[in-house]
Amino acid sequence: MSLVAEADTQALSRRLKAETTEAHAALDAAIMAKAPFASREAYGHFLVVQHAFHAEIDRLINDVDAAVLPRADRRFGQIEADLADLGLAPAAPSVPRVFEPGQTVDPARALGWLYVAEGSNLGAAFLLKAAAGLGLDEAFGARHLAGAPEGRGARWRAFSAALDAVPLDPAGETRAIEGAREAFAHVRALVDVAF
Repeated sequence: MSLVAEADTQALSRRLKAETTEAHAALDAAIMAKAPFASREAYGHFLVVQHAFHAEIDRLINDVDAAVLPRADRRFGQIEADLADLGLAPAAPSVPRVFEPGQTVDPARALGWLYVAEGSNLGAAFLLKAAAGLGLDEAFGARHLAGAPEGRGARWRAFSAALDAVPLDPAGETRAIEGAREAFAHVRALVDVAF
């Protein structure tokens, strides 16, 4: 079997990972270079990024047919509570919104964005430990970093299985990959202006 044929039959979650590894690594490096856990002030900038990104995710969950997309965890309300815990107001980012309320969104593109949002919770275990150094936890200031009740790994496996079960043609899979890349680029732009 050729590599092209192998890629064509690979599960969408694996293709998304393979196609976005470089963007994901670059974003992680950019975030950590800003030292978001060096102080509560720096962490506040991190929350601003999270707030703006999850506002986009919340709009996707609201506006895209739930029958098409896997269940995604909503963390937007938790981020607002985290901001309030620290006495911070949500800041309007200078990066333009991607999804406007009521805008028609391609479900395949949305899958890519949801993949990025859901995947970010896997790495959040490390971030939650770093937040503990600032006196923050799942009940104060770092709610959005908490794992799912069923566990991070179990939640990811369930999401990945649902994602892989969505029937997409090759063009739809390409749009999902483009959506994931777009999501990583959007968060990178938010990081660049928030810190």
